[in-house]
Amino acid sequence: MSITMYGIKNCDTIKKARTWLEGHGVGYDFHDYKASGIDRQSLEAWVREFGWETVLNRAGTTFKKLPDADRQGLDTEKAIALMLAQPSMIKRPMLDLGSRRIVGFKPEAYEAAFPG
Repeated sequence: MSITMYGIKNCDTIKKARTWLEGHGVGYDFHDYKASGIDRQSLEAWVREFGWETVLNRAGTTFKKLPDADRQGLDTEKAIALMLAQPSMIKRPMLDLGSRRIVGFKPEAYEAAFPG
């Protein structure tokens, strides 16, 4: 199974998720949004799977620093445009297991995905 973790290298949640995977011997590739960006096709697929409300990280400083006009009237297209322009607004990590994805990091979700 090919696993890819999408995120930002210096994110604390990414560090926790990477530590968990490495501690459990789970191999993965890391895709850094800051270095490589994200393609529209992947982002649109994640939004279809989880909804933009889940994929857009509204709790982060990047989103909070947006002008009020950019934060108002959000819909799918506007959220995707914001995330493409500033990928640090995408919820982290996005763990792509091939057949499914896990958004965010919760040890119990990772344990369920990678039993013993």
